[in-house]
Amino acid sequence: MPMLTPPIPLLVIVSISLFLLPAESHTGKPNLTLDYYQKSCPRFNQIMNEVITAKQTASPTTAAGVLRVFFHDCMVDGCDGSTLVASNAFNKAERDADVNLSLPGDAYDLVTRTKTALEIECPGVVSCTDILAVSARNLVKMVGGPFYEVPLGRKDGLVSLASRVAGNIAFPNMTVTEIINQFQSKGFSVLEMVALVGAHTIGFSHCSEFSKRIYNFSKASSFDPAMNPYYAKGLQMLCANYTKDSTMAAFNDVMTPGKFDNMYYKNLLRGLGLLATDQAMAKDPRTKPIVELYAANETAFFKDFARAMEKVSVYKVKTGKEGEIRRRCDQFNSLNTDTIRS
Repeated sequence: MPMLTPPIPLLVIVSISLFLLPAESHTGKPNLTLDYYQKSCPRFNQIMNEVITAKQTASPTTAAGVLRVFFHDCMVDGCDGSTLVASNAFNKAERDADVNLSLPGDAYDLVTRTKTALEIECPGVVSCTDILAVSARNLVKMVGGPFYEVPLGRKDGLVSLASRVAGNIAFPNMTVTEIINQFQSKGFSVLEMVALVGAHTIGFSHCSEFSKRIYNFSKASSFDPAMNPYYAKGLQMLCANYTKDSTMAAFNDVMTPGKFDNMYYKNLLRGLGLLATDQAMAKDPRTKPIVELYAANETAFFKDFARAMEKVSVYKVKTGKEGEIRRRCDQFNSLNTDTIRS
């Protein structure tokens, strides 16, 4: 029996109806739009740019710090600003989990400054989660990286538990397989993982995070033989007193530490990777071709990084009644002891 073709008017009506539906695109969240604050807070972008520029100019390490806080926030139950919440007498929040204790104060300071300015301009409108997402994007661009779209309309989460962090954030001593599995469990491919780790092209790591690579590595060598020997000896001298001074650190990218570029990947191929997990990517057959591609082609890296960041920025976001607009980014609007767990 031949299929019946719907009358043309019906096809037109269906097409128009589909066109009028909220566009989900890559976000999967119809409530997120690029112009979300156009009417409710017209000067949103201007205020964001002003505060971010002032902070980055005064403290050049802010970009790397904000990017790191953004990742740590999104990887634990989605991008919902839960890492911004401070602990209280009833709850140990995410930012006090062991792996988050080294998150830089400059990042929190920027969010606080921006939130304060926006609350004066349009109180109760802009979420802390949107502030963090846009800050990360703007700062990446400011230090030389790619621009990417950040749809807006996220709500701030209602839960922040230190106990939820373990298993969601990568540690510097993890194997490549463990990191790949962690990212894939959140829906990210190996290529996206390698691109995102390229954020290490800016920022620094504390000596305690890579000390096992440069001191008493094995009976045959004091340092990891995968490292350039001159680089390893330089780090040994730099971190000599790290056990007494926990703030001692080294730049992740020894060549261009303040510029977002593909030098990080070039360094890995020269044995100049700081963290063991990063250096291992230059040898693992699943990641080596991607490292080599990005080392040779910065445009390819920027393109893949931008796409991966767009995907991260909408990972499990809260919208509507799933969250709130916090009055202060470091605390929930109300304390509900019924939902608090240790």
